[in-house]
Amino acid sequence: MAEFISMIAAAFVTVPLAGYLIVFIFSKHLTKNHRRSVHRAIDFSTLLFIISVHFLIMIICEKSFLWLIMLILVILALTFVVIHWKYRQEVDFLRVFRGYWRFNFLLFSLAYLVLIVLGLFQRVFWQVAGL
Repeated sequence: MAEFISMIAAAFVTVPLAGYLIVFIFSKHLTKNHRRSVHRAIDFSTLLFIISVHFLIMIICEKSFLWLIMLILVILALTFVVIHWKYRQEVDFLRVFRGYWRFNFLLFSLAYLVLIVLGLFQRVFWQVAGL
């Protein structure tokens, strides 16, 4: 049973888009609300994209840059809080966190796509060059 759960978790981390689609379809079926389903799927799959980017970087660079990912997350959080404070003069942490989390979805899904393409080119180059 533990192996099965590990395989499912590995599949979601390897292909975070599958996690997005499963949550979206399940939520859409339950709520019948497209917009709310998209938001729930984004909120859930953001963590999957962050973890996937970490593992893709580990595979491509053969080195962990988790510290850099964490640093980026903290700097982005601080930036979102300061910008929100500058415009609203008051910080609504729930609203700031939602914006921050959804921005992370955009950032890490883009990073995921770039790393997938980069990894594919790297592997093809290694095969052609005979490395």
